[in-house]
Amino acid sequence: MDSPNKLPENAESYSPLLDPPEMSPEEKLRRREELLAHLRMLWENRGFLLRVAGWSLLVSLSIAILIPNRYEAVERLMPPDSQSGMGTAMLSALAGSSGGGGIGAMAGDLLGMKNSGALFVGILESRTVQDGLIDEFDLRKVYSLYGQLKPEDARKELAKHTGIGEDRKSGIISITVSDRDPKRAAAMAQAYVHELDRLVAQVSTSSARRERIFLEERLKSVQQELDAAAHSFSDFASKNTAIDIPAQGKAMVEAAATLQGQLIAAESELSGLEAIYTDQNVRVRALRARVAELHAQLGKMGGDAGAPASPPAKSDPAAYPTIRQLPALGVTYANLYRQTKVEETVYELLTQQYELAKVEEAKEIPSVKVLDAAVVPTKKAFPPRGLLTFLGMVLGVISAAAWLFAKRHWAAIDPQDPGKVFALEMLENLREETRRLAPAGAAFSRLKFWKTRDAASEVSSGTNLVSGEVLPEKSLSRSAGGGAE
Repeated sequence: MDSPNKLPENAESYSPLLDPPEMSPEEKLRRREELLAHLRMLWENRGFLLRVAGWSLLVSLSIAILIPNRYEAVERLMPPDSQSGMGTAMLSALAGSSGGGGIGAMAGDLLGMKNSGALFVGILESRTVQDGLIDEFDLRKVYSLYGQLKPEDARKELAKHTGIGEDRKSGIISITVSDRDPKRAAAMAQAYVHELDRLVAQVSTSSARRERIFLEERLKSVQQELDAAAHSFSDFASKNTAIDIPAQGKAMVEAAATLQGQLIAAESELSGLEAIYTDQNVRVRALRARVAELHAQLGKMGGDAGAPASPPAKSDPAAYPTIRQLPALGVTYANLYRQTKVEETVYELLTQQYELAKVEEAKEIPSVKVLDAAVVPTKKAFPPRGLLTFLGMVLGVISAAAWLFAKRHWAAIDPQDPGKVFALEMLENLREETRRLAPAGAAFSRLKFWKTRDAASEVSSGTNLVSGEVLPEKSLSRSAGGGAE
């Protein structure tokens, strides 16, 4: 007769886990009787189990009701625009030819190319963004039961209430914020996007950004130089009445030529009249006065040949530089005018390059595009009160059943068993220690009560508590008065 535990013929391939030995009928019968005994015990104590289930239901329901609601606001961002150009196309082709994105991602890492989605996730989880949200919403008070949390603890709490992830297939970035206040949860999710947009533009290290910063600083210095040159040119023109030296010189030469012609005609006419009339003749005297005035005007316009070229007097508002002064003033005027024009040209060119650099920087900075803006949630995300209540009730029933099984197992142990004897002795010692400590505490309380009552009686009888002397009537009355007060 074969043994029930006999191994199969191919013992080498036998495994007790994969091929367990078949149980004998006696073993099956014994296990069935044990199962029926357990079920009978549970059925006999069904009233107790029902009471435990009811109390567990009430307790778990109370705990679930006391747990505050939490709301979740979700903001989704579109994948950032790729700025890699030909490198992205090469990686896409490599990924397509290999049948997966693993080789393409590895090639991107080898080429040093940045994944903008992972960059966005890293920025959102940075300490700078967390500190910005903590200060904006005063989370050190919000997350603290009393007082204020330390900055490190506030960052940990914010990280617990925030979930940031990127979908590997679509590249969509999700920002989930949970909070007791639904409006604050939505505002915090939107604040994450604002901080991301601000930091991406602030910490950008592109070549266009560096060029824009250089042009911005150069524009400031060139503008200062242009203002200084224009101020010097205006001061020179105002001081020397030099509005336009070339035009002024041409106009003065033409005016001097006209005066010279008039002077020659007047002198010819004067010579003819002097041959006919005497010196006291009215016409001769008038013509002489005109000739003298023409000489004076020519002298003012041409300037004195021996006098240096000096600016006109400030007292004469109608004075202009003379013809002799124009060449000397023209050199300074030309230098200042040329310097001003050079600065203007440089400023215009730098302004154009600065605007182009700003456009290029805007193109190179990864743009933050919101796919789904966070809205104020109307449905709570936590706690699931029904599930918590059910689990609490089930846990209570299981605990009660385990206690029944443990009680039955304890009763089935032989009273002479060493383990049971040791456990009973330890329990008895604990009871004795409790009984010994409890009277000591009660006696201490009674002693304190009697001392307080004796002190009150001594004060009322007028006896000094320190020396035992009888207090005078004034002190007694004062004590009584103080007690009455």
